[in-house]
Amino acid sequence: MKHRGFTLTEVLIVMAIIVVLAGISIPLGRSILGKSRQAACLNNLRSLGVGLESYLQDHQQKLPELAAGRASKADDSPVLETVLLPYIETPEAFKCPQDSKQYHKSGSSYLWNSTQSGLHVSQLSFFGIKDRPDKIPLITDKEAWHPSGTNFLYADQTSSNRIRFATAN
Repeated sequence: MKHRGFTLTEVLIVMAIIVVLAGISIPLGRSILGKSRQAACLNNLRSLGVGLESYLQDHQQKLPELAAGRASKADDSPVLETVLLPYIETPEAFKCPQDSKQYHKSGSSYLWNSTQSGLHVSQLSFFGIKDRPDKIPLITDKEAWHPSGTNFLYADQTSSNRIRFATAN
């Protein structure tokens, strides 16, 4: 009985096919993973929006007086992650899944739009835009970690990775 094995050519062809498939699937997998993390980040921003809405109900619709962010957790400035924490289910809501440094260093992956600090929701304006809460950003990613750029939470409590604001004409 004669045993038949693979020829060198057959083995090389199979290895070449495996390399090509890996070359296609690895970037595709990274893209899918990046988009799923961006969706989780948008969900975190929605959670922060719910917490902010609860804060507004307790404070006569007046936004908190917050610094944009802090450099480290040792800084005791009033910031998003300290003032809204009682209104959020878990501190993990302040962590973007793509963020590997900022959350551990400062306590949040997000920045507060400090131009809106202390304002009543009826007084909000940004780049000359008034009476359009869907165009006024309140919270944003600290960095553009996502494939599509930066995520925003707008004053109408919607989150998006699209910039909706521009200077008024």
